[in-house]
Amino acid sequence: MKPTAPHRGPLYAQIEDALTANMADGTLPQGSQLPPEDSLIARFKVSRTTVRQAIQNLANRGLVEIRRGRGTFVAKSKITQEITHLTGFVEDMQAQGRHPTARVLQKEIVTATKGVAKHLDLAEGARVVRIRRVRLADGIPISLDETYLPHAIGKKILSNDLEREPIFALLEQKYGTPLIEAKYTLEAVVAEASIAKALAIEPKSAIFLIERTVYSSEHRPVDYEKLYYRGDQIRFTTRLARATREG
Repeated sequence: MKPTAPHRGPLYAQIEDALTANMADGTLPQGSQLPPEDSLIARFKVSRTTVRQAIQNLANRGLVEIRRGRGTFVAKSKITQEITHLTGFVEDMQAQGRHPTARVLQKEIVTATKGVAKHLDLAEGARVVRIRRVRLADGIPISLDETYLPHAIGKKILSNDLEREPIFALLEQKYGTPLIEAKYTLEAVVAEASIAKALAIEPKSAIFLIERTVYSSEHRPVDYEKLYYRGDQIRFTTRLARATREG
């Protein structure tokens, strides 16, 4: 590494430039940990405040991940997820070579709101199971999943270890509920405070919201989800055929 940053621009910008160059030339590869603050202070001969500003700017640009209590790490490239088949988070991350984990925030029986009832084809006020989980890839929060299940099947799901067992796998393999198809809607939103906290991002950060209703045989809805994905960690792709035109 070079002992000092180029003598151009504000000091924090010089540090950003130097660390970005180290990422580009492989000195700081993806997933590696940045040197501790004291080392950066000595290297660049600046204050702790200046180092922290540079690091925060890099984090705002999505180039590094600040992990509380662990340090700062060079961010991996965005996950590219194809929306071509009905798959669950675990399947998606394993296909990317990432290690998926989950952290359960809440699991409870509630009454269905009008919106939830509509998606699950239930009467408003019917009992449903709600499960909220943070989904992580290689220890980095990627999405906050809010899942609603009809009470009859949901109460069975609640008896399982939902930090280790994917809901899709439980439905299909343990409870004989085949998942046939799903309806997706995707939009860009900003993260409310509670969602931002769960995803370890700043409030009002740009995120994706996917609403997904999953259907079993006979077009029966068995799972409705609101999936909040970090915009700095994932991008979605699909491939479309051109519609047939007459004449």
